[in-house]
Amino acid sequence: MEETMLMNTRQVARFLDVNEKVVYSLISEKGLPATKVTGKWLFPRHLVERWVENKTINYPRERDPLPPYHGLLIIAGSNDILLERAISLYNRLDTGHVAVFGNMGSLGGIRALRQNLCHMACSHLLQENGDEYNFLFAREELEESPAVVNFCRREQGLLLCPGNPRGIQGVSDLCKEGVRVVNRATGTGTRLLFDKMLQEAEISPENLAGYNEEKRSHMEVGLEVLAGRADAGPGIRAVAGLLGLEFIPFRWERFDFIVSRERFFDRGIQRFLGLLHEKAFRALAEPLEGYDLAFCGKMVYPKESNGGES
Repeated sequence: MEETMLMNTRQVARFLDVNEKVVYSLISEKGLPATKVTGKWLFPRHLVERWVENKTINYPRERDPLPPYHGLLIIAGSNDILLERAISLYNRLDTGHVAVFGNMGSLGGIRALRQNLCHMACSHLLQENGDEYNFLFAREELEESPAVVNFCRREQGLLLCPGNPRGIQGVSDLCKEGVRVVNRATGTGTRLLFDKMLQEAEISPENLAGYNEEKRSHMEVGLEVLAGRADAGPGIRAVAGLLGLEFIPFRWERFDFIVSRERFFDRGIQRFLGLLHEKAFRALAEPLEGYDLAFCGKMVYPKESNGGES
């Protein structure tokens, strides 16, 4: 079947090898991901693939577990400017410990954690209820419930050219003639939020010039906008502040670390989480716009008695 971002009922029936009537029951009874943006059922291909994977039983375990900690801390998942600075600080403080980061997007980080490819995953996946982050995705992807520690809250929105020459006031203006966007990759929390905003505005992604132009980081999106190769793109306020871009806010989101419980007390993980309470780390966030560290370093799942935030 042709590679397409959105599948119709006939295509998803062929993909699942079932009758089209069965597709409707899978939507209502089994939670098959679907949307009615255009008045008819459409199915985001990547969500359907993830749904099939999550329904798989007897999922094979990796043969080789992540080796014991010997000074190398591996973090994988969503890109973030403050996280990059935190990793640099961690590496400067003690030459006997090294942290490295794999930019794989939120969902990619959780899957890397499941496959024992990293010690911690970082994620900001917005759940369908629009109120909570990461918990449902982590429970679905991982065999056992993990520990979730907040790194920060940050402001997501739309990055615009300096001076906003296209006069973009919101998502609905992205359909204006001549407007071109740039995007983040499938599997990133930013892409998930952007798609949600488009759906609420009843905008089909196929109508957006540049929607399939994907960048690996918030800064890359910002640089495309700054260079004038795109008029807008989803990203965090910190990028707008650093590059002098205009910014239209979407919402504040929670950006978390996800750790398997069996590895939670590994020395490298505890050293990194401990760094989040140090003045040297807090100082890194002060010149950056769009960050809130009120819950930084606090356990948000399982819930602590003194709370996290939802």
